[in-house]
Amino acid sequence: MTKATVAAIIVQNDDKPDIILLTKRNVRPFQGHWCLPGGHIDDYETAKEAVVREVMEETALHFTTPTFLAFFDEIFPEYNFHAVALAFYGTGRGNAELMPDEVTEIAWFTLDEALAMPLAFNHLQILQRYAEHRAL
Repeated sequence: MTKATVAAIIVQNDDKPDIILLTKRNVRPFQGHWCLPGGHIDDYETAKEAVVREVMEETALHFTTPTFLAFFDEIFPEYNFHAVALAFYGTGRGNAELMPDEVTEIAWFTLDEALAMPLAFNHLQILQRYAEHRAL
């Protein structure tokens, strides 16, 4: 069954929208790959509630005013994984902290650096759409 997930493009602050946070996954699929923070939407949870919760669980940041960017199909038969990812962008407040159950590393990257990386899921597509959106 297709799952609904969320992905967060977290910027350091409103003055630096091209500095974003990535996490390195500690779980399958794509264990060891860099990605956007995010995860599954729980039962009876809105997408915005889910993205705020997932960002807190993975980074300890408060994801303020998440703004919807777009949806992305994520179909990976080799991992028996099919989801629709709802991507949001916004500012992370507080200090990022490593949550080792979820991620092995957290780091800030320029958008250009992130776009050149092999990312998990369809997160490269999400960042490409974000870059297009920023250019408008």
